[in-house]
Amino acid sequence: MVQEFDKVGVVGLGAMGAGIAEVFARAGFNVIGVEIDQAAVDRGRSHMDKSLSRAVSKGKLTEEERSGIDARLTFTTSREDLADADFVVEAVPERMDVKKDVFADLDRICPPGTILATNTSSLSVTEIAALTGRPEKVVGLHFFNPAPVMKLVEVITTVSTGEETVDVVTEVAKRIGKTPVAVGDRAGFVANALLVPYINDAVRLYERGIATRAEIDAAAKKAADLPMGPLALADLVGLDVCLAVMDVLWEEYRDPRFTASPLLRRMVAAGQLGRKTGLGFHEGRSEEPEPRAESRYAEMIRDEETLDLGEILIAPQIDDALRMIGDGYASAKDVDTAMRFGCGYPKGPTELLADRGAESVVTTLMAMGEYSLTTIAVPAPLLMDQLPDAEEGQGHGGGCACHG
Repeated sequence: MVQEFDKVGVVGLGAMGAGIAEVFARAGFNVIGVEIDQAAVDRGRSHMDKSLSRAVSKGKLTEEERSGIDARLTFTTSREDLADADFVVEAVPERMDVKKDVFADLDRICPPGTILATNTSSLSVTEIAALTGRPEKVVGLHFFNPAPVMKLVEVITTVSTGEETVDVVTEVAKRIGKTPVAVGDRAGFVANALLVPYINDAVRLYERGIATRAEIDAAAKKAADLPMGPLALADLVGLDVCLAVMDVLWEEYRDPRFTASPLLRRMVAAGQLGRKTGLGFHEGRSEEPEPRAESRYAEMIRDEETLDLGEILIAPQIDDALRMIGDGYASAKDVDTAMRFGCGYPKGPTELLADRGAESVVTTLMAMGEYSLTTIAVPAPLLMDQLPDAEEGQGHGGGCACHG
């Protein structure tokens, strides 16, 4: 069925939408990019032109290939031009009211067989699908930024999504060169539900004067061999995006673990969103080193043998991953794949757990709880099951999904 696809629509040509349109055009699909007005269309074309020119200059595309991609791209300001599209991806701003408007329009305009996908990073795909007369043909297709580079796409299914739709979308994802991870509709899905609370934890540490920005980022990079620390990553992702994801997680779970840091909320209110506004945790700040953190907690972490700044950041994320796996939401393989291909982690959470051992992670979490450095009261059951002294036959042992 994938081979029969010819025309793909992309609604919304911001940085993400333009990247998605480029990905489909590179894979040989004819793409119609739709924006609200000509100025937005021009901005979207500019995004693609820069990306494709960069690929040519680096030798990743030939001029002939570039010309072929350009020939497969069409731009318009009218959604009506999607009347014969086979597959449409919505990539408008992360606001439910805007997405609902788009899907109501697409359901009216597109033929009944057209599959509709939303690129939402955290909103309810079920709620979006319910607005249409074809909920069985609506999925989430969550790309990661920059879309032409990042290999992961999360395929989000609802209770109404048809099996054939899932199969087709998964095949489409593979055809455009992506690694698909299929999961159900749940706040944050896999990658954002693990990544953004970790960023929020880092903001809390900074807010409480436990460590400087540089210390926090350096510690996380060292602990997990990451290319970028959490505060620098917050600047890149956008503090507003981080806050939106935290708020969606809170709305779904009402768990203190997902309460956004007050500092994060204040910075967003002040328009300090990171790279997009030129001011964030690192963006627009003096390059002079910050004074050493001298709070009681800062001194305690320097002196306490069971607490390490890097492990304080990594252990809760490992615990979150084990809860996700224990809930049956995602497999260990899918969790690790999502973090490696979607977030640039050299190793996924269960691989990081294997490096440390469950006892080390539990010790860190318990020490954090003792000093009020986490809201995690008890480590994840699946994590506790892996302790060396877990009763034989009572835990998952070597047959646990984490070892699969």
